[in-house]
Amino acid sequence: MSFIDNYLLSLHSISNLEIMKTTASLLFPAKIHQLREERQLYQKQIADALSIDTPMYCRIERGQRRAKREQVIMLAKVFQTNQDELLNLWLADQVYSVVKNEVQAHKVLNIVAENIVEYGQK
Repeated sequence: MSFIDNYLLSLHSISNLEIMKTTASLLFPAKIHQLREERQLYQKQIADALSIDTPMYCRIERGQRRAKREQVIMLAKVFQTNQDELLNLWLADQVYSVVKNEVQAHKVLNIVAENIVEYGQK
């Protein structure tokens, strides 16, 4: 299943209104918060592993700052979790931030999903 397919499925399983309410409902920050709590790790420990300060990591976990791709890869290693899953959620949040205020967002995402191969060939 492609990234777009996974993203569209996640939109169906989570109410669009729920997603739009707060930045805390972004998929990637919620996932890394969940993983950190499940593993009983402190934010400082994660920040140290990423070589960033604790307040910056806290902003990433709250959805107030975007993680860099290499940080997402490092988080997957730190949490010993599926790298592709974290990258998919991270990228889904980036796509969402671009289309969230567009009335036709769902329709546009469907068009992209249907034509993703053609986009790559141009």
